[in-house]
Amino acid sequence: MTELPRKAVARTARLAALPLGYAGRNAIGLGKRIGGKPAEAVMVEIQQRTADQLFRTLGELKGGAMKFGQALSVLEAALPDEVAGPYREQLTRLQDSAPPMPTQLVRDALERDLGPDWQSQLVWLDGGPTAAASIGQVHKGRWHDGREVAVKVQYPGAGDALRSDLKQLSRLARTIGSLVPGVDIKPLIEELQARTEDELDYRLEADAQRTFAAAFRGDPDISIPDVLSAGDTTLITEWMDSTSSLAAVIASGTQEERDHYGDLFVRFLVTGPERTGMLHADPHPGNYRILPTEDGRPGRMGVLDFGAVARLPEGRLPTAMGSLIRIAEIKDDAQLLEGLRNEKFVKPNVKIDPALLLDYLSPFVEPTRVERFRFSREWMQGQFQRVNNPRDPSYTIALKLNLPPSYLLIHRTWLGAIGVLSQLQAEVAFRQILTEHLPGFAEPS
Repeated sequence: MTELPRKAVARTARLAALPLGYAGRNAIGLGKRIGGKPAEAVMVEIQQRTADQLFRTLGELKGGAMKFGQALSVLEAALPDEVAGPYREQLTRLQDSAPPMPTQLVRDALERDLGPDWQSQLVWLDGGPTAAASIGQVHKGRWHDGREVAVKVQYPGAGDALRSDLKQLSRLARTIGSLVPGVDIKPLIEELQARTEDELDYRLEADAQRTFAAAFRGDPDISIPDVLSAGDTTLITEWMDSTSSLAAVIASGTQEERDHYGDLFVRFLVTGPERTGMLHADPHPGNYRILPTEDGRPGRMGVLDFGAVARLPEGRLPTAMGSLIRIAEIKDDAQLLEGLRNEKFVKPNVKIDPALLLDYLSPFVEPTRVERFRFSREWMQGQFQRVNNPRDPSYTIALKLNLPPSYLLIHRTWLGAIGVLSQLQAEVAFRQILTEHLPGFAEPS
């Protein structure tokens, strides 16, 4: 597997085979149970093989398939242990890697965007990629002024593959949903489809990264590389000297590292909008790089990939978002319902019991009620099980709530960030960060 598969028919066939493969393994599993093999052992075996096929296929196809897999990986902490256990290794593998494409395709793209004399600007290019992701890969190079650079190149046919994959995944949402119980697949795919064109536009990404780099220049905790050049399918930025990401901290970090980088992760996401007018909307761990320190202690965090950003109409996160979280935190159910109606989270003709509404939302604001909150897989699993349990009295509340379009990407980013923090199992000064930086959250003076 050395380049992006470009034939839509072949890609569609591989995606369509995923639920069929799962059904086949279940049939084989039934035979093994009839033959006397313990049901629990059979189910673990089915899940392990399903995880291997599902996430290996998504990773190899890249495009929308891998983008979908990466989005799922961020929510891994919400899955019950009996489901997530076999999936976890395959899921986290998608957070930091993908198969590469041939170097000649990289050189062809550079010639198209920089011109036939591109080597006078990019005087050295590493033959192999240092990273590969859903729609492009990165090579190390050297700019004509001596600076080391990262050369990001979009796969040929990436746009067609991205659109085709997401369309096919949307058709298969119900059956693929059975492979990953507890995650609502359809809205996840719809949100990925909505931001497809922005992610394919490297010039738009370059503009966003320039803004973030300028806003965070000199920051003691966060580093963002400057952009040197951008074309239709290439993006050249300053090199970031990092050999690991948050995915490595999730896998094997110390508790000190988990808490430190969890804190920086939240601070970046919440302070970014007030500095730039944009929200970095792709919180998967591979985008957050660990920058080494001489003494080996936790240090700064680098941030990459600005293809998915929410350009906020007011140049900051909505004031109503902070005030509604605060109202839920102080348990004022009547004011909470009124505020949600004003923001169109509850439509005018929908009747909701304010007490049940508060009961439904209260656990989501639990991290704001203490000075430092310990995120964990167990906590996030509890939240997902509660809102997906038809026997819970507050279950019907979810069916009555509406998500306004202006909050769609904010909501998805917020949920993804909580997923990453739960994977990190980090203890974070969540309340303090929101008090200092989220409009509307601090008590009115």
